Amino acid sequence: METPSIFDRGIEKVKNVVSEASVEQRGFIKAIARTCYDGWLQGWHEGNGGNLSYRMTPEETSACRSYFSETVGEWVGLGVRAVGLQNECFVVTAQGAQFRNVMLDPASCLGIVEVNPTGDAYRNVWGFKGGGQPTSEFTSHFINHSVRKAVTNGSCRIVYHAHPTSAIALGSVLQNDSKKLSRALWQSLAESILLLPEGIGATKRLAPGSIELAGATSELMEKTSSVLWPHHGVICSANDLDSALGLMHTIEKASAIYLQAAAAKRGASGPDMPTDADLRSVAEAFGVTLEEKYLG
Repeated sequence: METPSIFDRGIEKVKNVVSEASVEQRGFIKAIARTCYDGWLQGWHEGNGGNLSYRMTPEETSACRSYFSETVGEWVGLGVRAVGLQNECFVVTAQGAQFRNVMLDPASCLGIVEVNPTGDAYRNVWGFKGGGQPTSEFTSHFINHSVRKAVTNGSCRIVYHAHPTSAIALGSVLQNDSKKLSRALWQSLAESILLLPEGIGATKRLAPGSIELAGATSELMEKTSSVLWPHHGVICSANDLDSALGLMHTIEKASAIYLQAAAAKRGASGPDMPTDADLRSVAEAFGVTLEEKYLG
């Protein structure tokens, strides 16, 4: 077998470098794909349910720009104008994509969109292979990125929507009431106090993907990182992917604990739950302050 020449080895090395540098091989894309798969393993993404978006850093955008399509898509109006997101780029799950497939084919299941200079439209610049489009709930992601970027001084980069079974069920049991839901989570699992000291919000029943749902959610996200969409799912925001998945997992686990405890005590006085004094004590130990309107 002929030994490759120095020239051939050099060409192969260049090919490997190019492959490693492609958008699909970027660390943040791999992390998004893993998060999507982890969420699917939890059972939160039946069919094509759920969606995720990530606001890219300037460095990531600069590194990927040379891979953007030479024929970018047309500007698509969002029906809302977001403050602070002009010219930003986002990685977004594709409409109809299944979370279990993101790791297998990120260029089809994900895409990168660029926001226009006025902050009210986007265009596709990478991915969405085969003619795909951003999730139908991108308007909710977009306006909530704007809100969470402002209230976190730019540290929030993730908006994640899933269909966690117990959380949806708990919302129905507790009439989708923010106070009842927040107290139930705090009382069921101490970790909820650490991750959700501001509690969880809940919208009215509104059509998925609608501007009305986006607006109602953004009002709540001025005060909280997580919102329940009744009979639909949970949308949460976080600084990074691990925090977003951990927050969703905590909400779901606390919801399951509450429902199981209540079912086990059926016919009795109800599950044994921490008092407000207990909750404040845990919050003090964690160094956080609970939302007072949800106590008492």
